[in-house]
Amino acid sequence: MRRSTFLAAATATALYCSLSTGLSPALADSATGGPVLVGADGWYSQPGMLFVTAHSDNPLTRITAHFFPLDAPDGAPEAGSTEDFTQYSGQDATSGTWRAPVHLADLGDYRVTVDLQDASGATVTGALSPYDLQYRTIVTIPDLTATPSVPDYLHQQVSVTGTVLADDPRHPDAPAPADGLPVDIETGRGRVSATTAADGRFTAAFVPVQTSIDLTVAPQASNAYPGAIDVMAPKQYLHTTQAPVRFTASTHALNLKQGATGTVTGHAEIQTSTGWQPLPHTAITLSDLGPNGLPDFTLAETTTDSQGTYTLPVSSYNAAPTAELVAGTAYMPFQQTSTEPFSLHVAYTTHIEMSSSLNDDSTLKVFGSVYYEDARATWPTKPTVTLQYSKDGKSGWKNAATLPVKIRYNKPQFAEDFARTFTTPNTNTYWRARFNGTPDLATSTTKPVHLYRYATRITGFRAHPDPVRKSQPISFGGTLQYKKGTTWKPLDSGSPTLYFKPRGSTTYHYVCELDSDKHGHLVGMVTAERDGTWAIALSRETGNHYLRSARATDYVDVR
Repeated sequence: MRRSTFLAAATATALYCSLSTGLSPALADSATGGPVLVGADGWYSQPGMLFVTAHSDNPLTRITAHFFPLDAPDGAPEAGSTEDFTQYSGQDATSGTWRAPVHLADLGDYRVTVDLQDASGATVTGALSPYDLQYRTIVTIPDLTATPSVPDYLHQQVSVTGTVLADDPRHPDAPAPADGLPVDIETGRGRVSATTAADGRFTAAFVPVQTSIDLTVAPQASNAYPGAIDVMAPKQYLHTTQAPVRFTASTHALNLKQGATGTVTGHAEIQTSTGWQPLPHTAITLSDLGPNGLPDFTLAETTTDSQGTYTLPVSSYNAAPTAELVAGTAYMPFQQTSTEPFSLHVAYTTHIEMSSSLNDDSTLKVFGSVYYEDARATWPTKPTVTLQYSKDGKSGWKNAATLPVKIRYNKPQFAEDFARTFTTPNTNTYWRARFNGTPDLATSTTKPVHLYRYATRITGFRAHPDPVRKSQPISFGGTLQYKKGTTWKPLDSGSPTLYFKPRGSTTYHYVCELDSDKHGHLVGMVTAERDGTWAIALSRETGNHYLRSARATDYVDVR
């Protein structure tokens, strides 16, 4: 801990102390208006001297001070005295401060009594001073130096040097270097220490962590100087130079889907006396701006590398339409901060479902729903879904129709519907529905659905034998085919429908379903009953992916 210093520094100080502590000035024994002792003590600026403050109605003509060790009992002999006083301050001899050298054999603390006499002959004998004399070595630092006094980015380290002197009051005119004395250096928000060398010199260094510094240095207690009074050196006032900063950003706006992470890259520089140079190891922060335009909370943070380059991952956790990028932090001692505007839009996740079917007449029926989960999201005024198609379901998607989303609930997690029925020329393609997102709602797309209908035909249809006897079997020949691309291929396991129109009638009647083998050849027979026309065609019920075929006919004569 720092040792205490001398108590008095001037006459006014001594007078104030005596009054504030409640001690009464010592008065003359028998004369009203005679000598009055205010106090007697030593000043650290003048070791080996005693300062007596007193006043009287008449000029003071004699002052004698007597010194007694503090632990000496009453009646013990004095350790020394002095009466070689000269006036130190005051306009005349009736009031002021007088000083005299003190010569004592031992260091320590002493009680002081004072004898006073003025020109009228009035005297005061043995007036006890309210202060003790601290007759001790005084340790000072007269030449404290801090270099540079204005540190900057290129010269950050401050060197603190000085010499510690020990003034022994027994030898007041011969201060000696203090060897091996610890020194405490307060640097504002930290401290460093040093130890003096044989010549009393010490050196320490630190890097400021704030722009303004009240540098204080004080010797510390040491066994080499027991009881010494350690005097703090006068403060050194330092301030740093904050250099301008600039930086680049690869983008000043991000539109992210909920759950995604974006990236901002760039490079930071600082301006020095040698020009702009990379700014390493400095913070790059993305902050949301509150209603007052000041940073509200941090969205993302990183640090530049040794070359001033940075990569800043930005999460979509919080949207920030109004934000800013900041290089550096407040109160950095050697650099200013620099800002760039930024906006972060988050499109909250949506979910879309679709059901679809393709009918024989190329009618496409589509219906589905869309919803979102996050309560921070809202529907746009007129949300829509785009129906798209592609030949392979992977690329080349084209828009077929725009379907409005009917808003009924307008709440999170409540599905809103869309539907449409229309005729399409695409009878063999992939379909999907895509919700058309906004900055607040992300796009979403259903999985592709393959909808197809192949054209069919029946070639070489014939009924035989012809003519045929009544009640005899009739067999049917021909091939059932479907068209894939530009090629007609056999349709196996098909179930074409057989119809019959009696001679003289205009109406076909359902008879049965025929089969087709793996080569598409018709399989089946019926019993001949009467003359008429047999017809066959592939109907809707024969398969999920085939269009109706044209009807093929053949007339049979029954005898």
